[in-house]
Amino acid sequence: MTEFSPDDLPDWDLLAGSVERVPAGIELVAAGIVRELRGRRAVIGMPGVGWRRDLRVDNPVVQASRTYVPVLPEQEWYRAEAEQTEVFAPLVPLERVWVERTSPTVRPPEDADIVSRLVSLDAPPSRPPRRVRDVSGVTGLRVVRVPGPDDKAGRDERDLRAVTEPYNSAEGDICVRVCREVEWYRWGWSGQIPKTMEVPTHLLWVE
Repeated sequence: MTEFSPDDLPDWDLLAGSVERVPAGIELVAAGIVRELRGRRAVIGMPGVGWRRDLRVDNPVVQASRTYVPVLPEQEWYRAEAEQTEVFAPLVPLERVWVERTSPTVRPPEDADIVSRLVSLDAPPSRPPRRVRDVSGVTGLRVVRVPGPDDKAGRDERDLRAVTEPYNSAEGDICVRVCREVEWYRWGWSGQIPKTMEVPTHLLWVE
């Protein structure tokens, strides 16, 4: 077997073009200012205490003059949507719910030291995109596939999950296999193997 080191591999980011395409990051906004909540990714929690992610929400309901948001773990939400079944969703006070939205102002940090990562506990922090090559342990993480350097009109592809770590493909590219998020969750509740696709790492970002 021929041995090689990472230094022997080409710089795929440079081969992809001199201008790196960076997907928009994720910011969290209070659910009360969002008109349509159904199906949105959400975070619940309490300032100064902590946050719970990987949730989906439905439109608010009012009970006893107080507004609540139905909240489900993502796997249960995907299963209910895929199988068209009714599920019980706990109700969370509106003021304890934030929803995700993409924002081009949320950019990768220039520094990766612990000081640059400090956040306020007043609200859930934004999620800047991270290069797959910079993240250890990407299997199961949400990823964004950006268009190649020659695809000027292409759009970012979201709702994907990584199902492998980076590997050297038959063509010599450093790749990660990904699948649609609904298939990732279906794999968990039914055991059905998802359809996956091979994507070069220079086109993938962790969301």
